[in-house]
Amino acid sequence: MNSKQVVMASLALSLMSGSALAMDSVVLDGQHMTQAQAWAIADGAKVKIGDKAAKNLVKAHELLMDAARLGKPVYGLTVGVGLNKDQKLFTADGKLSKAVMKASKSFNYSTLRAHSAAMGEPVPVRLTRVALAVRLNTILSGQTGVQPYVAELYQEYLNKGITPVIPSKGTVGEADILMASHVGLAMIGEWDVFYKGKRVSSVKAMKDAGVKPLKPIGKDALSILSNNSVAVAYAMKGYRDASHLMAVSPTVFSLSLEGLNGNVSPFLPQTNDIRPFPYIKEATSEILNQLDGSYLWQLNDQRSLQDPLSYRTTAYTFAGAKKALADLGEVIDVQINHSDDNPGVILNASKDYTQYPQVAKYLIEGKGGVFPTTNFEPLPVALAVQGLSIALTHVSHNSVMRTVHLSDSHFTKLSRFLGAPGNHGHAFGAIQKNFVDMQVRNKHLASPVSFDGIPVAGNIEDTFTNLKLASDNLIQIVDNTNYIYGLELLHSTQAIDLRKLTNPELGMGKATKAMYKNYRKQVPFVELDRPFTPDIKASYDFIAQY
Repeated sequence: MNSKQVVMASLALSLMSGSALAMDSVVLDGQHMTQAQAWAIADGAKVKIGDKAAKNLVKAHELLMDAARLGKPVYGLTVGVGLNKDQKLFTADGKLSKAVMKASKSFNYSTLRAHSAAMGEPVPVRLTRVALAVRLNTILSGQTGVQPYVAELYQEYLNKGITPVIPSKGTVGEADILMASHVGLAMIGEWDVFYKGKRVSSVKAMKDAGVKPLKPIGKDALSILSNNSVAVAYAMKGYRDASHLMAVSPTVFSLSLEGLNGNVSPFLPQTNDIRPFPYIKEATSEILNQLDGSYLWQLNDQRSLQDPLSYRTTAYTFAGAKKALADLGEVIDVQINHSDDNPGVILNASKDYTQYPQVAKYLIEGKGGVFPTTNFEPLPVALAVQGLSIALTHVSHNSVMRTVHLSDSHFTKLSRFLGAPGNHGHAFGAIQKNFVDMQVRNKHLASPVSFDGIPVAGNIEDTFTNLKLASDNLIQIVDNTNYIYGLELLHSTQAIDLRKLTNPELGMGKATKAMYKNYRKQVPFVELDRPFTPDIKASYDFIAQY
């Protein structure tokens, strides 16, 4: 399959639910985890560590320790613990001294404690489990150098339902250091977890589950805290939520086109094949498929030659969102299947540029090397998240404008604000403020945040992605658009029913008719003014669950 096919296959998997998504167990090898598997783990699937990945963990840890023995700079072992100033690092037989190991352990404990400093309400358990699955898989890619027991602890936490309490704020998107530290703090027995439905101390939970606490050394603490798994879990939720939104979009739009008595011409292959932007053919074909059997294919003397742009250009907004969605899915798949560690412990590292002393100093001959990296940088994911946010805000804008036009008798030739015969009240006139509110919020949330920040850590950490914030914004945009779509559906079905009063045999598309009938089971036709708050909530729920 080509890259587009791979992304779309991943998207299809991510949309599966219920028994179709049920997985009893998932084998992780650091390279092939799908988003669907990560969500299955979040929902209780057991985790198994692949044999090859387990062996590579051992080799990478040995490589890290060899680097320390050979005098290579290893943060937390030979650098950062203060021993290299006044004590010998090695014993007579070439092993790291007890003093060094003791200092390394102390350094690791101190690192986890000092960096556990996030804020806010806890990350939801399900998202934390996604983050744990992502971090376990990236550890299994084999470039961390942690003790193998670190990976085993992630596995135990997932399989035995031990979920660290992670505060949800406090990251600028260059690894979720202040948040992810709480995972390590729980593993050493100094923090709380959610276990069997309660918040308890991790010591109590681990004892009950038969899990031994971690005694971190070397690079353990750094690898646990310096990664992007928490923010990526939120990006994955944004991707998943947006996938569902885009799946229902063609039917929601096609119902509105029927409510308007709109023109199908903008979606025909005769016009769109001559300018084949990415996903345009797919978007227009989906719309036409929704309208199979619709009255819109027959002549109608009240139908406009050209509808408002929010109708005519909607396929372009869908195509843009589909492309942005595919882009995000692709970079997430890369992110969750590769290490984001710094430094990187690279088994069998290539010989590129090793003729130069600056590069050669990182190598351990015949095994690999320990290299400083910038793999903690999640900018590709942050940019894709923001790209999808912008694309979806175009989608929601068109939806808002379509709904405005459905209330306008000039465009529909129906009653103003879609009032039923005998209803002399406001009908849908007042509730327009709702979708305007949601759209203003979407426009605000779609503003890029990846370059916002203030340099910290002595002006060394002077770039940002704000991936968690960008992902929060994406999730909220989708949620707001669920409301916007729900309001559009409230209007379009009302318009359909008004048309049926004069033409009971009005033909609808097979897909639009199915959505219309299911919706009417939740929200009835509005004959007289009534409190609309319950209808709006029911409409939102219908879109979110359809």
